Amino acid sequence: MPAIEVHNLSKVYRLTGARQGQYQTLRDALGGMLKWGRSANEPEARTLWALRDVSFEVKQGEALGIIGRNGAGKSTLLKILSRITEPTSGYARMRGRVASLLEVGTGFHPELTGRENIYLNGTILGMKRVEINLHFDEIVAFAEVEKFIDTPVKHYSSGMYMRLAFGVAAYMSPEVLIVDEVLAVGDYEFQRRCLGKMNQVAHSGRTVLFVSHNMTAIEELCPQSILLKNGRVDRSGPTHEVVAHYLSSTTGGQSEWVIDAHTDREGTGNAIITRVELLAADTDAPIKSLCFRQSFRVRIHYHASKRLLDPRFGFAFLSDKAERVFQSETIEVGFTVPAIEVEDGWFDCLVASPNLLPGLFFLEAWIVERANVAFADHIYRVGRVEIGVDPDQPEQGTYLTYPGRGRVFMDCEWSRPEGALLEASTKEQVC
Repeated sequence: MPAIEVHNLSKVYRLTGARQGQYQTLRDALGGMLKWGRSANEPEARTLWALRDVSFEVKQGEALGIIGRNGAGKSTLLKILSRITEPTSGYARMRGRVASLLEVGTGFHPELTGRENIYLNGTILGMKRVEINLHFDEIVAFAEVEKFIDTPVKHYSSGMYMRLAFGVAAYMSPEVLIVDEVLAVGDYEFQRRCLGKMNQVAHSGRTVLFVSHNMTAIEELCPQSILLKNGRVDRSGPTHEVVAHYLSSTTGGQSEWVIDAHTDREGTGNAIITRVELLAADTDAPIKSLCFRQSFRVRIHYHASKRLLDPRFGFAFLSDKAERVFQSETIEVGFTVPAIEVEDGWFDCLVASPNLLPGLFFLEAWIVERANVAFADHIYRVGRVEIGVDPDQPEQGTYLTYPGRGRVFMDCEWSRPEGALLEASTKEQVC
């Protein structure tokens, strides 16, 4: 029998208020609730289908990846499977004990120590004290919080918080492990260990449900995946096929990307990116594609609805597997922005003679509120950028585009120091 069985799962939310920002009285709210309960034909404009007729199965011991843009329904699905929220229709059956890691420190009490939270979470998962004792040392070692295990977790850094939360979820021997974007935080070593542990969980006969924007991690861990789009299953099957379909659907072949409300983004919204342009290095001429080592400019347009102190603007180029190839931020090159007012404006960044090899790349952009180190706006995929071979130098294609070369060209200088041949000959004679 499947470990996870989802059949025609749907979740609809009612958008309260006839107009955005409209406040309701208690009488209006109660009246609206009664009306909602009586009417089966609520206008579509006042409802949001976070999920609609989603069906799939996961066999015991399998790892399933779930991908899709922000707002596609991924988090809603995991909350239903974790019994945090109820579906509007359909059902989801989970066989075995379920451990969920949906947000940093979900289920942790800030006033309790790390030790107390381990026992609290273990008890919530239905484990006996003797079982918790069995895994306690492994959890503490994984989280690297030995010195702080008796300190209230409210004093932990976000990295310590996440490591302890992941350790509790992974080491408590659940039959089903649900993980949502655990790789979005933490350093490379932590991400590597998380992937290794989830791999270990999957190969031990337990089931893993993994949501991530990191396509490389999804492909490494999950043989099968599903793609959610607007609350529905857009595609399912072998992970490499689903990922390829997802990446190919991203807007590309343009010199300008206008950002709308449906763009895959997150942030406070105090300042938002309205459009991004790809321009020639020395003019404002738009560019639809690039050639190897062709200089270019990235122009980020923004609208600020609030005055921001010491903001940071940045962008990154991602590979077709969502691996970050390179990035640039205003602060990295000593370009400081003391403040931006309530205004519309833009910033330019010149990229001179980039060493990116020909291929397909994705552009990511963001604005950081330096004061609280939070994203004002973060757009995961602005659009696609194609880098090709200069038509005036066709010979480049013979050595720059063959498979396995990598993503970046490095300027290297080979030499043969005097005496190298003699030294090698001497060693050969000695042997």
